[in-house]
Amino acid sequence: MFSENRPALFLAPLAGITDSAFRQTCKEYGADYTVSEMISAKGLYYRDKKTGNLLRFEECERPIGIQVFGSEPDIVAFAVREITEKNKPDFIDINMGCPMPKIVNNGDGSALLKNPKQIFAVVSAARKATSLPLSVKIRKGFYENEETAPENAKVIESAGADFITVHGRTREQMYSGLSDAETIRKTKQAVSIPVIANGDVFSADDAGALLQKTDCDGVMVARGALGNPFIFEEIKSLFEKKPYTPPSGRQRLDAALRHIRLSCEKKGEKIAIPEARKHMAWYIKGMRGASKAKTRIFTAKTLSELEEIIAEFATNLQ
Repeated sequence: MFSENRPALFLAPLAGITDSAFRQTCKEYGADYTVSEMISAKGLYYRDKKTGNLLRFEECERPIGIQVFGSEPDIVAFAVREITEKNKPDFIDINMGCPMPKIVNNGDGSALLKNPKQIFAVVSAARKATSLPLSVKIRKGFYENEETAPENAKVIESAGADFITVHGRTREQMYSGLSDAETIRKTKQAVSIPVIANGDVFSADDAGALLQKTDCDGVMVARGALGNPFIFEEIKSLFEKKPYTPPSGRQRLDAALRHIRLSCEKKGEKIAIPEARKHMAWYIKGMRGASKAKTRIFTAKTLSELEEIIAEFATNLQ
């Protein structure tokens, strides 16, 4: 999966955000790999319709991974097998990093970081269930001052995973404080499979510095891509030593509207517009008049309303 020419660029899976429209937008601006929103292994096992909807993707999103979360080996194996056979993504990712209470309290996501034996059981079961490349996403550790990532990575490698993504924060940190590049570096040194660095990448310089500190095989961008799919183009330009020109305000707005229109095509305006409001707010953040426009954006109910608001907003950029 990985090129010898330059590090790989991943769009991180973000629940409620990285849907098909957003993944396509990020691919357009240079993401090498995309990953689905988290899929509940139990949701698939019990045939939850909403869970099934999250599995849909377009060919233009490839190479794409489907991310599964769960802590019961047999149920994870069922989900991985079904996704492999029916959806045919390019790789499967097991989430062992989500810090949200509703996930952790069920023993899933980053709760697994406390139990290496269960990590081994889940990854081993997933490995036997698919011939696709298998990855696992973890965090630095669970508790505030804990550093279990290097040892957990060894367990994951021994269970048969093909690569690992490490977020340099603990579960207790959630998304606060700073991501620890040193832990990611130690994790990279602890295993022989590729390691992807994740955490605090908001610019090409951030990506370059993180890779220099960790010697990882790629970088995963999460919050840095919100309202800024252009970050992939920026990072790729740095890797390839090519000049980069940031998008103008008008270009940012054009990209935002393409993104939202695509979302409306896929989900219908009733679902897409409420979801689009936060994306629009991210796209215009920092622009002149953004605060006033944001107030109007969060009351918009149709695509035409949003288009009208953005058209008026654009006139202020002249």
